[in-house]
Amino acid sequence: MWAVLPAKDFRNAKKRLSPALSPQERQSLFAVMLEDVLEAAVNAPSLDGVMVVTRDPQAASLARKYNVEVNNEPTNDGQSAAVARAVYQLNQTRRNGILTLPGDTPNLRSSEIEAIISKHPPAPAMSIVPSHDKLGSNCIALTPPNLIPFHFGYDSFQPHLNEAKKRHIDPVVHFDLPGIRLDIDTPEDLVRFLKGDGETRTHKYLRASGIAKNFLSKQNMPGTA
Repeated sequence: MWAVLPAKDFRNAKKRLSPALSPQERQSLFAVMLEDVLEAAVNAPSLDGVMVVTRDPQAASLARKYNVEVNNEPTNDGQSAAVARAVYQLNQTRRNGILTLPGDTPNLRSSEIEAIISKHPPAPAMSIVPSHDKLGSNCIALTPPNLIPFHFGYDSFQPHLNEAKKRHIDPVVHFDLPGIRLDIDTPEDLVRFLKGDGETRTHKYLRASGIAKNFLSKQNMPGTA
C-alpha cells in the first residue's frame, strides 16, 4: 500500500487562518506541518512507498529530502483531483492499494498509519478516518486504489461512506486516532492543537515564532471567537 499526500501551493496554504496569521506565518506553518506528516509516513514500516502530489517547488523539495516520489501536478485542481492523479499512476504500475494523508495533521504518528493498515480488510475494502468534527475525511485507505471516486472537502465523510455503500462495502471507520483526526484549518483548530501534548516540528515552530504564546494568551485572537 502506498501513501498519497497532496500538497497545494504554499502561497495559498491555510487561508482560513488569515484572520490570525500573516501570509509568511501561514506558509511557514504549512511547511513544518508537511514535514511532520512526511516523517511519520516514511517511518511507517507497512507502507510500500510515499507519493507527494504537488506543483509547489518547496513541497517537492521537502518530499525529496525524505526520498519520496514526487508527482508533478500541472495545475492546482484540488485534493480530489490530486489523489485521482496519483491513483491513475499507481494503477499503471500495478500497485494494489493507497492510503491518503493530509499535509496539515502534524500530530500524525507512524503508529496510526500502522493501525489503519493492520485493520484494513482484504480487497475490495475501504478504511476511513474522519476529521475531528466528523465532517471531513482525513484518511482513506482503498484496495484497489480506484475503488471509489473522491469527494474531498469540508463535508466529505458521509459522501465517501455513501460511495462504499453503493458498492456493498462495509468500511472500517477509525474514530480512535486523534493525531490524524486533527487537521489544522482554523484558529480554533490551532488552539486545540496547542493545548494538546506533543513535541513536533510544528510545536517548536509555533513556540519559537511567538504564535503559540499569542494564541494561548489572547482570548480575543481573530477567528477564535
